[in-house]
Amino acid sequence: MALILIADDSPTEIYVLKKILEKYNHQIITAEDGEQAVEVALKENPDLILMDVVMPKLNGFQATRRLSKDPISQDIPIIIVSSKNQETDKLWGMRQGAKGYLGKPVTEEQLMQEINALLETVS
Repeated sequence: MALILIADDSPTEIYVLKKILEKYNHQIITAEDGEQAVEVALKENPDLILMDVVMPKLNGFQATRRLSKDPISQDIPIIIVSSKNQETDKLWGMRQGAKGYLGKPVTEEQLMQEINALLETVS
């Protein structure tokens, strides 16, 4: 069981991801924009972050870069979950510090595979 931050400005997307993760007994915290994602991550120190890209205030790439450069949060694995899933988007996301990149709509199997792989490397 892990504490996972879902950063997405879509209540529907948060709901879908939350339902999947709760099935596996993960605890969920949420953020509605990139700025809030950075604040919550620094305060709560989640085990993993699921980050959307297209969000108000700070986009997911900016938030990922900020978190991966901050000594407090640099070890938290970030998986970008976005409808922006061109190869260039994926490369850019990884260069900002993301450890994984999934295109929406994401399947439960893809999501859990990525999360489990990253959580194993952290623990």
